[in-house]
Amino acid sequence: MHVFRCFVFAFIAVAAIWSPIAARSEAWPQRAVKITVPLSAGSGVDLAARLFAERLSQRWRQGVVVENRPGVDGLAGVASFVSARDDHELLFSFAGPISINPLIYDKLPYDPDRDLVPIASAIENFFCIAVSSSMGVDSIGSFLEAVRNNPGKFNWAATAGLPQYIFEALQKSAGLQLVQVPYRDFAPALQDFAEGRIQVVVTGPAPLLPHVKAGRAKLLMVSNRQRSPLAPEVPTAGEAGYPELTFEGVVGFYGRRDMPASLRDQISEDVRAAGADPAVISRLRDIGIAIRTGTPAELSSAVAEQAKKVREIVAGMKR
Repeated sequence: MHVFRCFVFAFIAVAAIWSPIAARSEAWPQRAVKITVPLSAGSGVDLAARLFAERLSQRWRQGVVVENRPGVDGLAGVASFVSARDDHELLFSFAGPISINPLIYDKLPYDPDRDLVPIASAIENFFCIAVSSSMGVDSIGSFLEAVRNNPGKFNWAATAGLPQYIFEALQKSAGLQLVQVPYRDFAPALQDFAEGRIQVVVTGPAPLLPHVKAGRAKLLMVSNRQRSPLAPEVPTAGEAGYPELTFEGVVGFYGRRDMPASLRDQISEDVRAAGADPAVISRLRDIGIAIRTGTPAELSSAVAEQAKKVREIVAGMKR
């Protein structure tokens, strides 16, 4: 019996020594973490990614670097993330590559359901419909009247992805006829808008505010459920009488599909903690972005809602 007790005590002592070592070996992250952003450096989403990276680095006590992988509709960035198969890499993306791309591309270099797992929503982008002051309208109602009285006279442009579908939905529901002018880069579209060659643009409010302040443009509404922090006087789609045009530019973190649920939940909690930092909230508010941290289920639900609405718009355009 004495020998047995000695053996038990020895086993407990060894377990006590090895338990923290095992815990540390299973801890994440064990090295630097990379965050892939499928947009160019300098964008609002890129700035948000870097702010979150800094806070997460402090929490994880590891380096967190942001790598920009811009490409058509986010394809390049998401494909790069999926192909890396790196358990220390995260994707920070707008919803389009998950909600819209499967609807408009016959073949994708990734499968959103198979390859990606939602971790946490982080921020919300705002989109607005703006018109040239030359149209002489000051509300969605007067805008619709002007367009109906002048079918085919006015030109419009939108940044790729959700903004384009927002305006497509408005045209379909209101029976409008405008001419879309496509642009590979949206900077020339804003220049044409400022010079009156484009009468309607749909994009974020930040690049439009200089034109508004100069008296060249008017913001008619934002597509979000809440008003933009940059333009709090502009009504939401619901307030303007078009609740069906409510779209939210949710941006969040994604992981590889085989990510353990416990790790997913841990990162989700860390993202929410980072997003609660007053300095992060203030810095993003200054560029017109709202904090919107949430659980994996909340991010998944927001993306599914967006996909459903875009699917309905695409179906309507084909009829």
